[in-house]
Amino acid sequence: MKQIQRIAFVLILSFCSVSLLFSQEVKVGADRLDNLLPMLEGKKVALVINQTSVLSDKTSLLDTLLSSNVQIEKIFAPEHGFRGTADAGARIKDGHDPITKIKVESLYGKNYKPSKEQLDGIDVVVFDIQDVGARFYTYISTMHYVMEACAENGKDCIILDRPNPNDHVAGPVLDMKYKSFVGMHPIPVQHGLTVGELAMMINGEGWLANAAKCRLFVIRVDGWKHGQPFSLQIAPSPNLPNDQSIAVYPSLCFFEATKVSVGRGTDFAFQVAGAPGKQNGNFVFTPQSREGARSPMHQNVKCYGVDLRDLKTDGKLDISYLLDFYKKSGKGALFFSSRQFMDMLSGSDKLRKQIINGETKESIEKSWEKDLEAYRALRAKYLLYPDKD
Repeated sequence: MKQIQRIAFVLILSFCSVSLLFSQEVKVGADRLDNLLPMLEGKKVALVINQTSVLSDKTSLLDTLLSSNVQIEKIFAPEHGFRGTADAGARIKDGHDPITKIKVESLYGKNYKPSKEQLDGIDVVVFDIQDVGARFYTYISTMHYVMEACAENGKDCIILDRPNPNDHVAGPVLDMKYKSFVGMHPIPVQHGLTVGELAMMINGEGWLANAAKCRLFVIRVDGWKHGQPFSLQIAPSPNLPNDQSIAVYPSLCFFEATKVSVGRGTDFAFQVAGAPGKQNGNFVFTPQSREGARSPMHQNVKCYGVDLRDLKTDGKLDISYLLDFYKKSGKGALFFSSRQFMDMLSGSDKLRKQIINGETKESIEKSWEKDLEAYRALRAKYLLYPDKD
């Protein structure tokens, strides 16, 4: 750990252990005001936040800091916006928070990375957004660019850590030739890290542009261990409405590169999969336009498929649904309506070609193991939390 701190300029802010009586209580980084507030005193602050940026009592981080007289200069908003209601992929516009009148600047519009001009007059940037442990969930890409901008402009970056609610190491590791906003790092689909741990890895491994290092501070979670279940209080994005959707999300997201609906435009997004045609399954649903899914795939068209709402799963990536729908489609390589997006999601063209070539689930998973073994060794260097007993 000393070596990591020396390389990455990371200060890990931890706290005394709570008594055994209260050991089950999880305190997220945002709860640690006794550590956070002194770091912000007299500073001009920018927040990277959304609807998940709350304390454990559901109090808004923004309101809490304002009531503590912290000088909040602006808010940076990620995909889905400051309020977390925009469609996936929808560009977010700049504006002002209607309640506090603080300026909100988009990091999912004309630029993904805060510009020098946007950081002028800012002393410290605080990132507090709930992740779900999947490489293609874009909040961690926003975090990367925020760290990079802080490194380039000499700003402090504070990560308020949160538990990983789907804490597994699984799936193919990204080939950096396929780097994109839905996959920026050579990590597996399920990386098994908190955002704080991942930030340390990004910094420590030199993954920022020009191998820059940002002045990184992680305020850690207390009362949580890797592998410990953690239920989210607030949906992290419009189409991940509950714990079941978060658990199934890594397995279903590949369908976004096909014509199979994952239930966007229903009450059970990322808990079902289906497409027109009765050969796809017995469960029937019809996607409709709604907030967070204005133009869902197969809008107003009856889809047939599978209902995973009651599936007993630990949340580990399972490609059997992808293989099953591929076979049912009878389309061969044309099943992947966007080969480029499929390769971006999976991290290379290998998984797509393995499926087209008829490889089994077991064969495909075995092909991941060498890279996963190397990744687990890398991951171990940056862990802040032990495994649960």
